[in-house]
Amino acid sequence: MIWENATYLWFLILIPVLIALVWWRGKSIQNTQKKFFDHQLFQSLRIGFWETGSSLKISLTITGLVFLIISLAGPKVGTEVREVKRRGVDMLIALDLSASMNAEDVRPSRLEKAKFEIRRLIERLKGDRVGLVVFTGEAYLQSPMTLDYSALLLFLEIVDTDQMPSSATDFKAAMETSLVAFQSLEESTTEAASVLLIISDGEDHGQSYDEALDNLIESNISVYTLGIGTQEGTTIPLYEEETGQLIGYKRDREGRVVTTSLQSNVLRQIASTGNGNYYSIERGNDGIDAFLARVDELEKGEFSSQEYADFKNQYQWLAALALLCFIAAVLVPNYRAK
Repeated sequence: MIWENATYLWFLILIPVLIALVWWRGKSIQNTQKKFFDHQLFQSLRIGFWETGSSLKISLTITGLVFLIISLAGPKVGTEVREVKRRGVDMLIALDLSASMNAEDVRPSRLEKAKFEIRRLIERLKGDRVGLVVFTGEAYLQSPMTLDYSALLLFLEIVDTDQMPSSATDFKAAMETSLVAFQSLEESTTEAASVLLIISDGEDHGQSYDEALDNLIESNISVYTLGIGTQEGTTIPLYEEETGQLIGYKRDREGRVVTTSLQSNVLRQIASTGNGNYYSIERGNDGIDAFLARVDELEKGEFSSQEYADFKNQYQWLAALALLCFIAAVLVPNYRAK
C-alpha cells in the first residue's frame, strides 16, 4: 500500500485526544450530576434517555472521522493495468565524431552545436523511437532505439571526439551500423516511417558508401542529412585535456595546419539519393527546426503498446464508509419511547 498524501495521516494523532476529551467531558457531567442531583431524581428527569445510543452516536462519529482522514491520505492498494499506445516514427541519429567536428566556425564548436540541436530535437519529440549512432572511420550504436528520452540524453551527454579510435570520417560504416539497428527493431502494428539523420561536416575519407546507401533505400529507410560548419572553413583547435587551454591546431603529416570546411555537396547527394532532404547549420542561431517540421509530416506507426501496473486508488471506499458513519450517527436516537 502507498499513500497519495501521507501528510493527512498525522491528523490521526488527534483521534486519541478527541476520545480523551469526550471521556473527560462525560466524567465532568457525572460529577456535576452527583453534586446537585439524586441519582433517581436525575433518571426521572431523563425518562426515555438511551445511554447506549448516546455512546453509539459518539463512537460512529469518531469512527467516521478516522475513515475520513485515511481517505484524505489517498490510499492506493493492489494494481491497475493500463494500456499506453504510442505513435510516431523510428528515427536514428548518426553523429560524426571526427576531429574536424571540433572546429569552431559554428559556436561553440560543430560538435557542441550538434549536441545542442539534438537535445532540442529530442525534447520536442512525442512518441517517436530514437536511437544514436556515433561514427568516424568506424561506427558504434551509442544508444538503441528507445522511448526513454532521458536515457538517450545521458548517452548524448558523454559523446566526445576522443572516444573514437579514428579521427577520419566514413559514411559507409555509419550506414551499415544504422541498417543493423533498424533491422533489430520489433515489428510495428502499422507502417511507421524509418528515418536516418546523418549529422556531419561532410568530409568523407572512407570507402564508397553507394552500396550501403542502396541497402537503406531497399529497406524503406529515408536518409536525411544535416551539414554543420561553414563553406569558408577554419582550423581545428587542440586543447589541454586537464586545463582546457589552447595548445595549438591540428596538423597533417607534413606539419601543415589542417583546415576544414563544410562539404555540403556530399551530404546533398546522400540526402537526394536516400529520398530525404538536406539541411544545414552554418551559424550559431541556425537550428534543426526545419527537419523537425518534416518529421511531423511523416507517417506515424503504432509501434509500442505498453502495459504497466499501477496502484489503484481506494480512497472512495473509505470516504463512503465515513459518510455512512456520519449518517448513522445522526439517525441513532438519544431517547427511546418506553
